[in-house]
Amino acid sequence: MKKILLLITIMSAFFYGCMEDEPTFGDITAPSNLIVNVDVAQDNSGNVTVTPTAQDAINFHIIFEAAADPVVIQPGQSAEKRYTDSGEYQQLITVIAYGRGGVSSSKTVVIDLNVTLVIDPDILQKIGGDGSKNWVWDSSNAGHFGVGDPAVDFPNFFSAGPNQLNICLYDDVLTFSYDSDFNYTFNLETEMATFMNWAEVKRFFPDASPQEFEDECRDINDQIDTNTSFVIITNDAGNLELTVVNSTMSYWSGAMSYEITELTNEKLTIRGIQEPFSPTGNPLAWYHTFVPQDGSSGGGDACATTTTGDVGTGNNDVLVWSDEFEVDGLPCSGNWKYDLGNGNVGWGNGEEQFYTERLENARVEDGKLIITAKAEDFGGSEYTSARIRTQDNFTFKYGKIEFRAKLPTGGGTWPAMWMLGADLPTNPWPGAGEIDVVEHVGNQQDRIFSTLHFPGNSGGAAIGSSTTVAGVSDDFHIYAAEWSAEEIKFSVDGVVFYVFPNSPSLPFNKDFFIIMNVAMGGNFGGTIDPNFVESTLEIDYVRVYQ
Repeated sequence: MKKILLLITIMSAFFYGCMEDEPTFGDITAPSNLIVNVDVAQDNSGNVTVTPTAQDAINFHIIFEAAADPVVIQPGQSAEKRYTDSGEYQQLITVIAYGRGGVSSSKTVVIDLNVTLVIDPDILQKIGGDGSKNWVWDSSNAGHFGVGDPAVDFPNFFSAGPNQLNICLYDDVLTFSYDSDFNYTFNLETEMATFMNWAEVKRFFPDASPQEFEDECRDINDQIDTNTSFVIITNDAGNLELTVVNSTMSYWSGAMSYEITELTNEKLTIRGIQEPFSPTGNPLAWYHTFVPQDGSSGGGDACATTTTGDVGTGNNDVLVWSDEFEVDGLPCSGNWKYDLGNGNVGWGNGEEQFYTERLENARVEDGKLIITAKAEDFGGSEYTSARIRTQDNFTFKYGKIEFRAKLPTGGGTWPAMWMLGADLPTNPWPGAGEIDVVEHVGNQQDRIFSTLHFPGNSGGAAIGSSTTVAGVSDDFHIYAAEWSAEEIKFSVDGVVFYVFPNSPSLPFNKDFFIIMNVAMGGNFGGTIDPNFVESTLEIDYVRVYQ
């Protein structure tokens, strides 16, 4: 049985007159006999209808949730609300009856809800795959981001070209997940900063001085929910409406609810309305388009192999994780994430490439991962390439890692297969530690470098060694690091060429994640051949033994 509890407050106003010839406003009477009828739907839909009555009331303000804007209705009307949080819980609804002169009476109703939000299975399959699906910006296509007049249905003010906006937007990953218990989860992964509208900056940073029309990258992860719930319902206009609770679909405009204008296995396009915060202004309609991170049709992550489920013996003879690159397309999003853009001053090394998430730069084909560096104008750079990492997907401490690979060639190419400490977000480089299993530069063809970076020994002062291996760009070789609390041994095709003594004082006694990339130029890659067109790093597999 639904229970309704009533808490009643009556507010009075007293007015004093001092001159008989001042204008009068008529009788000032507080509404009385306020009665609130609440109809809670019995189908677990969360639909609630509130119908108030009161003597001498001019209008009613219905507040369905704390801090929400009131719904204003006239006597004889009803207000409706659909609660979309699944589960059994209580909800407070406050009704304020206003009379002449602004005097009011109020009543708070406590209702019991038992809500089971059911999203259409076809919609869930498209947005959440078989249970979880990652989305990223459709940044390589024009029109993936835009803004316009809410009175029209297209971005008539601005529409972005390919990769036109700040990289702090494009490195976001949006994940929609669901389960059989009707739990719907939204996760927003950012590289700390969120791209936000300039008129929204003061909402989070009251002392800031944003420049007009200049959007900013700001860290607001501690002020919004990056792991929350999502809701998809059909709104009063008959359109699908997506809500991410106290969060955002990557770009912060202030909108948390969006109209879905297109949803297929391959594309998600939404439209959100902004009410500018400071300075205030006319509403704006923002348009965003996303595509699946793994390029699939929504069937989940196309992972041929990941964690094996086996437990290592400590002798580095048990395969615990691998990617054999057996499914054609983009690299498996269950294993790999992308670094995008041209980094901070060339990723700190003066590099000249722009990292993308395009098939042209990173694809799985014929059982191999192919990372291609290309000479092309893109994102303000003259070269493109790819850099992928297992951060947050897979980390490990101690063991043997193997890369079977054929390396690119050409002056200026700088491929690397390496690892960083998993605490990097809170322990910036070089504090987190870096293990470069293999690096090669086309300007020193066939010379293989293995290096370690840590505080006091980083950059040009890093510790490592090198060896010469004939034909590294013609044939596949196995590049490995065997890592323990006592030492890290580097080898090519099983031949150890460098041993580094580990110790408890060094940052090599914790979890690390894996990175693979091809850079161009920079302080190690050197001068780029002016006739360079493209070259590829081909990886047959990555395997971790413990």
